[in-house]
Amino acid sequence: MRRAVGAAAALALAGTSLPAQAQDFINVLTGGTSGVYYPLGVALSKVFTDKVQGSRPSVQATKASVENLTLLQQGKGEIGFTLGDSLAMGWAGDEEAGFKSKLDKLRGITAIYPNYIQIVATQESGIKSLADLKGKRLSVGAPKSGTELNARAILQGAGLTYKDLGKVEYLPFGESVELMKNRQLDATLQSAGLGVSSIRDLATSVPIVVVEIPASVVDKVGTPYVKATIPANTYGGQTAPVQTAAVVNYLVTHSGVKDETVYQMTKAIYESLPDLAAAHAAAKDIKLESALSGMPVPMHPGAQRYFDEKGIKKQGS
Repeated sequence: MRRAVGAAAALALAGTSLPAQAQDFINVLTGGTSGVYYPLGVALSKVFTDKVQGSRPSVQATKASVENLTLLQQGKGEIGFTLGDSLAMGWAGDEEAGFKSKLDKLRGITAIYPNYIQIVATQESGIKSLADLKGKRLSVGAPKSGTELNARAILQGAGLTYKDLGKVEYLPFGESVELMKNRQLDATLQSAGLGVSSIRDLATSVPIVVVEIPASVVDKVGTPYVKATIPANTYGGQTAPVQTAAVVNYLVTHSGVKDETVYQMTKAIYESLPDLAAAHAAAKDIKLESALSGMPVPMHPGAQRYFDEKGIKKQGS
């Protein structure tokens, strides 16, 4: 009898531990809370909670692309947001971009929406063009972040370096805007989806100028940058469309995440696009047909399985 009770107790204990063992932790690596990655990451975690059986999603605010890729390589996250140029540099192990070695465990999930390189100045700064940035105070994003890599590329395309600026601040979007409100900064370069909350906030506080990045500059910078337009009235006081540059964002994972988990995550993303668009308008640009466009790292087999089922083929970069 004692033996039977003991066996039953052991089975009961084993039964209670099974759900915890079956649960897949999904840490979503995002960016600063005032950008686009973070609210979309929160939306993703809700989608995964509802649609990826046995998962325990969490959301981590980070310094975005470069940090996310490094964390994924270390196995400290299951899915992360990144800019395309940062992803290509991480795969190559570009030291200047902040990667000490090749991040060979990275695997692609999907292309998502383009990041628009948005340079916004206060009207009183007198900045109306890229050339006007000379001698001015500019925030370029956190050091070695995807945004900062974009800043270096765009300034170089315009024939400028950090040495040409009056002062360079390496700050997240929200802090940059606060300094501009307090007249401690003239301009901010923010690489994000259209309608990013930090710039919307700035435009409601002070008159702004959205600075053009001409097509000629985009051509000089080259791949993976493409010409783009910030539509009129994206921000308060911006009454005309503004030419700029854009670079595609990606969701990535690492080779250690189970195929089935990545398959379920990928499926959940594409079955929940309205939920993601409700979290941020940038997600309206996520299209199944362009999911594999320009992916600079090998696809994860779990994601590839989903796109094979949908008949989606990889296009040119």
